[in-house]
Amino acid sequence: MTILREAVEADDATLIERSLNEPEIFAVLFDRHAPLLHRYVTRRLGPSEAEDVVADTFLAAFQRRDDYDRGRPDARPWLYGIASNVIGKRRRTETSLYRAYLRSGVHPAEIAGPQVEDGINTLAVNRPLARALLRLNRADRDVLLLVAWAELSYQEVADALAIPLGTVGSRLNRARTQIRQALEKGE
Repeated sequence: MTILREAVEADDATLIERSLNEPEIFAVLFDRHAPLLHRYVTRRLGPSEAEDVVADTFLAAFQRRDDYDRGRPDARPWLYGIASNVIGKRRRTETSLYRAYLRSGVHPAEIAGPQVEDGINTLAVNRPLARALLRLNRADRDVLLLVAWAELSYQEVADALAIPLGTVGSRLNRARTQIRQALEKGE
């Protein structure tokens, strides 16, 4: 019990390092970050894909844990970066989700039951926003949604996507400008 309590109180880098010799410790990292990661993925791909993406993300993280930069105590950017790559491989699913929403006006997460995720109504009340997100290129959309929905800092987004901090700023600025213009035009 003491070992588990110590693991729960440890930072992510310590957990990852310990998991190299005690693989079961990685479960603490999953318990710590999976709920918010699931929320983020649900918003991007819908509930039917979220479970698989989160599972694939943690599987990839577990397999690559030896490469983790243990100088970074918070693994969230690393995990969201992996999730962004997994989502990127399912780009058609994300695009289909936005198109289906535009046709029906119902976000798939709403169909799954009562308010599956906090704030899921971001798209549920705003077809023009869904349309604008659909028009963004993947790189700009990833940056925008990591800031807006995953609530990562610019530096965390840079770490997650392995891009320079300035690139985060320029992509975010471009995405916000495109979203703003689309919403002003009512597209």
